[in-house]
Amino acid sequence: MSRSTNERVSLVTMANPRSTSSEAYRKLRTNIQFSSIDSQIQTIMIASAAPGEGKTTTLGNLAVTYAQEGKKVLLMDTDLRKPAVHLMFNVPNHVGLTSVLSSQYKVTEVLRETGVEGLHVLSSGPIPPNPSEMIGSRKMTALLEDLKQEYDVILFDTPPVLTVTDALIISSLCDGVILVVSAGKVKKDLVKKAKAHLEHVNARILGAVLNNVQVPKSRNMSYSEKT
Repeated sequence: MSRSTNERVSLVTMANPRSTSSEAYRKLRTNIQFSSIDSQIQTIMIASAAPGEGKTTTLGNLAVTYAQEGKKVLLMDTDLRKPAVHLMFNVPNHVGLTSVLSSQYKVTEVLRETGVEGLHVLSSGPIPPNPSEMIGSRKMTALLEDLKQEYDVILFDTPPVLTVTDALIISSLCDGVILVVSAGKVKKDLVKKAKAHLEHVNARILGAVLNNVQVPKSRNMSYSEKT
């Protein structure tokens, strides 16, 4: 089975929206919406301390639940080193975010439909030699401001927090960050270190998703508010 097929199967909110797993993602969406009373949570980064914790899968399913609620949603792949969002939704990636930031294309020319009404993907585009510089550029900030006028919710996929600085740069542009933690895989010290890194750049941590927990079928995800 190809990698793209594996990624698409992981989107349970598309394949089986009535499942308990899909309901868990809807609860996550609701918790995010109620995490702030005085300000809107429009731009959200899904983060992890290390690779392989389920960050991108969580991101994709959360994006689908927002779209299913009737929101206009954009999923941006700002992992310019090992992009995966285009595989998840089976869209081309020969042009994308880097093509826009390098002034080769307009953003409207590289946005992709996903098969879910209201959900668009802006894939990473070709991998550049200077990912951090592109992510931290004025063009990126200006692009995000323009996109915020068009979409109700914008979700960001990034590299793991502890591997490169890209995620920290994106976190400073977002209204909130959700930290995905894989139970039994990542050490507690690494999670604490990732949290400290995010707090150091004044990222607003909304909460955490504890992933891959061995629990009864009725519950396969937990969400905890920031303490």
